[in-house]
Amino acid sequence: VEYLSGLGISHCYASSYLTAVPGSTHGYDVADPTRLNPEIGTEETCRDWVGALRAHGMGHIIDLVPNHMGIAKSANPWWQEVLENGPSSLYARVFDIDWHPLKLELENKVLLPILGDSYGAVLERQEITLQYEAGVFSLHYYETTLPVAPGSYARILETDVDALVEALGEDSIEAAEYLSILTAIRRLPSRADLKPASRIERAREKEVIKRRLATLTRDCAPVRDHVERAVTSFKGEKGVTHSFDRLDDLLGAQAYPLAHWRVPAEEINYRRFFDINELAAIRMEDASVFELVHAFAFDLIRRGYLDGMRIDHVDGLFDPADYLRRLRQRAEEVQADSPSAARGFY
Repeated sequence: VEYLSGLGISHCYASSYLTAVPGSTHGYDVADPTRLNPEIGTEETCRDWVGALRAHGMGHIIDLVPNHMGIAKSANPWWQEVLENGPSSLYARVFDIDWHPLKLELENKVLLPILGDSYGAVLERQEITLQYEAGVFSLHYYETTLPVAPGSYARILETDVDALVEALGEDSIEAAEYLSILTAIRRLPSRADLKPASRIERAREKEVIKRRLATLTRDCAPVRDHVERAVTSFKGEKGVTHSFDRLDDLLGAQAYPLAHWRVPAEEINYRRFFDINELAAIRMEDASVFELVHAFAFDLIRRGYLDGMRIDHVDGLFDPADYLRRLRQRAEEVQADSPSAARGFY
């Protein structure tokens, strides 16, 4: 900062430093716009840096990415929530997804082109695996972790359930809790149920189910062993095609059919940044999405950290001019409400 100040520079522009996909070399694949990128620094180091700028009379300009988000390496919590819950996700409106495409098998689903080979070949090579940890089931394909929809947990937990109940004792607390969890799973609102109350109920109850299952498998070894055996039963056997039927059935119950990464572009039903599968476009024209994505930036303004914003690929938005008008208006409103905010925003 001292060196730049000595050159007579008035403002320091920083390229995108919000949380990006891990290992990003550029930062424009933002995976979480509500946090600083931990690979760059912390809240404390950011505060110290801005303080140094202020001490030398210099301004600070941040880089915003309103057109798209990075979804690679399972790093985007909003995208993961959409994969878990489909159109009923509380974050479904963030991404520009066509939930009712011409291809009927994609109704209420989003095609995920992440595979290095055809789906069948990948499945039978055992490259997709089912795992369980602390109340949560997930599917894994190399460095990609895919959530299992809570409504399909029953497909796993019902494996040899009668034998488990008999082993625990039909009148045991553990058996009653296990069966009660299965009942709660079956009563979850469908991912096609888009009523606001149903969305909220599903978001709440699925987490309750996970906590209950985590507690039961932690405290009851027979249940934990049973769940582990159930997971193993989905593994399949190389060379035996029908042995993968259960895993295929579980995958079919998810909101994200898996496809080769070179699947024809017209089949992909989420808008991307150009043709980059790992960059999903977002619906910045939606007022709630606008506020959600910019909440952290507005907080930086409120704290007096920012003097301006550089907007990345504003040309990709639905209405660039409207977006810029709204952004300036909201920045000025935040400035007016905060005595710490900088004046003369760029």
